Amino acid sequence: MLKLRLSMGGTKKRPVYKIVVADSRFARDGRFIEKLGFFNPLLPKEKKERVGLEEERIKYWLSQGAQPTTRVARILGENKMMEMPAKGNNPQKAIPKKDRKKEGEEAKSEASADAPKAEEKKADAPKAEEKKADVPKAEEKK
Repeated sequence: MLKLRLSMGGTKKRPVYKIVVADSRFARDGRFIEKLGFFNPLLPKEKKERVGLEEERIKYWLSQGAQPTTRVARILGENKMMEMPAKGNNPQKAIPKKDRKKEGEEAKSEASADAPKAEEKKADAPKAEEKKADVPKAEEKK
């Protein structure tokens, strides 16, 4: 499958991307079919030098069935070459990973507390402990 995607270049801490059409099986920075433009994320959004696109070639490859990646689709949408993709919804993105698990476990425990089956199990658990308490200690060791 053909993809319109970013290929990274530049130096350490100074990325510059090429917008290329490539087979999806090729490596990100590996072999590509054609270079269609560039993207420099370090420049302010207002500057023209931030993005350079060959519009005719991009339209050609889109007509041939090449699919843009999410980031390239946003770049093309900002330049009015195609519709802007729908915004994704990731409410967990702003929360650090180590805290995501904690919140997820708390939500699960709250959800299970609401379920009636969980309440029945909790009610059965003390009965089992009472039965063990009735048994003399000598029998517990066996």
